Amino acid sequence: MPVRSHPLRLREFQAADFEALYRIDQACYESTVAYSRRELRNYMRFPGSDCIIAETARKPIGFILTAHRDTWGYVITIDVLARYRRLGTGSRLLAEAERRLAAAGVREIGLETASDNASAIAFWQKHGYRTRGIRKRYYPGGRDAYSMAKLLV
Repeated sequence: MPVRSHPLRLREFQAADFEALYRIDQACYESTVAYSRRELRNYMRFPGSDCIIAETARKPIGFILTAHRDTWGYVITIDVLARYRRLGTGSRLLAEAERRLAAAGVREIGLETASDNASAIAFWQKHGYRTRGIRKRYYPGGRDAYSMAKLLV
């Protein structure tokens, strides 16, 4: 089935989606970086957390998980299955998450991304995120991460 055969729809997370999102996270990241079920559940329960799902043909193909407190927001993860990347799915998820965070009073959003992941760095930069520093050995195995942030206007 061609990837573009069904329109992309964004929707709210529902408890019944959890296993599908867990599988997406496992597919998107190497095993040392992907979240365990417990970690993912805990992040979803953070105060101020929000999870938006991208789906096509009623099947989740990606999601973004954010949290906020006062005027600070944070992108916990953005996951899009490989065959749906570079089609605007991540950009649509991010735009909706930023819209919601801004509506909640957030003025700045932060995140971490692997310093050796050129495509992720380019994605974040394209959307206005700028490197604020480096977190040494942030990921398992000693990989560094860039701390990135964006001011919302």
